[in-house]
Amino acid sequence: MSDEKDKKPDSRQERENDVQVPADRSAKLQQELEAVRKEKDDVFAKWQRICADYANFQKRVPRQINDSVAYEKERILRSLLPVLDNFERTLHAEASSQNLEAFVKGVEIIRDQMLGIMKQNGVEAIRAVGEKFDPERHEAMLRKRESDQPDDIVLEEYQTGYRLDDRILRPSRVAVNKIQQESKEATGNRGTDAARDASEEEGNVG
Repeated sequence: MSDEKDKKPDSRQERENDVQVPADRSAKLQQELEAVRKEKDDVFAKWQRICADYANFQKRVPRQINDSVAYEKERILRSLLPVLDNFERTLHAEASSQNLEAFVKGVEIIRDQMLGIMKQNGVEAIRAVGEKFDPERHEAMLRKRESDQPDDIVLEEYQTGYRLDDRILRPSRVAVNKIQQESKEATGNRGTDAARDASEEEGNVG
């Protein structure tokens, strides 16, 4: 009997423990739920800020691009104004003096000034005469044959080409030395003539 009495308190304690465990678990789950809700609210708020920033970015970038293009146009045009001023001074001064040599000198100075401005903006003339022909930089307008010059060498330049950094604005129009091709054609023609003569001789013998 005493043993049964001793067991009863233990059973009651176990029931109390069973009741307490779910209560603790519920409180823990509630805390985890609150943490998840807070994290969700934080993520949603960040997402809203990102959307707002992206919308502002879409509006701001085209305006910045337009402003940059307008600024570059203005800067380049301002740099060209002194060239125009020199043209006017040269025309007015030399028209009255009729000094051809001074006029040519004035035009050369203006040209050099113009080339200097172009170089400051990344534009440079393409080297042509004496260079090996490059179809990316040169446009062949004429073929010449000069035996004292290497084959595929640019002999003359008819129009100056320009490049902007690594991009070709326009190729140089040039005359190219072509020796080997003409030599092969001449050899081929001589071979054809010889074959034709041999054929005619065979016909005459028959």
